[in-house]
Amino acid sequence: MVLPVLRSLGVLTSSFLLGCVSLGATSLDVGSASAQSTLPKQSTLFGKTQSSSGASLSVAVGGPTSVPYGWVDFCHRRPKECKVPALPATNVKLTAQNLRTLKRINQQANRSIKPVSNFDHWGTMMDHWDYPVDGKGDCKIYALYKRKLLMEAGFPRQALLMTVVHDLDNEGHTILTVKTDKGDLVLDNLVDEIRPWNATGYYFVKRQSQQNPNIWVSINRRGGTPKTLTNIAKLVD
Repeated sequence: MVLPVLRSLGVLTSSFLLGCVSLGATSLDVGSASAQSTLPKQSTLFGKTQSSSGASLSVAVGGPTSVPYGWVDFCHRRPKECKVPALPATNVKLTAQNLRTLKRINQQANRSIKPVSNFDHWGTMMDHWDYPVDGKGDCKIYALYKRKLLMEAGFPRQALLMTVVHDLDNEGHTILTVKTDKGDLVLDNLVDEIRPWNATGYYFVKRQSQQNPNIWVSINRRGGTPKTLTNIAKLVD
């Protein structure tokens, strides 16, 4: 990665990490892709469909693809996190309250975790995904922690998707995609501001399925031009 480029875009160089995620593939056998389940009662803060304006800001996904090794390993170590039923796709309604929660949790995670490379942290080149049990971690730890905090805040699991990308220097990187009625938003440990997916400049490789976190779908699309000042608030109802 090139530090001057990151600084010019307002990137948090304190969270700058090399080789953040392995793009290697593997398989996973936890939960059933065809499992049927009734969507639990959700708060009125959340909706199930996207508006027409949101559709234009949502990345198109392809079919099922390989599951990252790190997620498989995470599921083996924390089976309760992954042995979950399939649920209907659900998006977050982008209200002012929900946006405040997203910003608070994004900044909380970015500021509470000490950045450290996968190898320096775990002593292995194999991808290790986990929560910040010791207050340290790389991009996967940030993204998983944000996902956990948002679910605890009442956000639906189906709208919080671990996502693998190539960053601005073509390095592997992991972020959290939040599906909203106004499009796909990105929570990133390299940038404090929450941005639409197509304002990142990242190349999106794959992410979790909304229905089943153990199924991953391909994307293979460039996320527009990198911007740090996107004024997400203008999207709020």
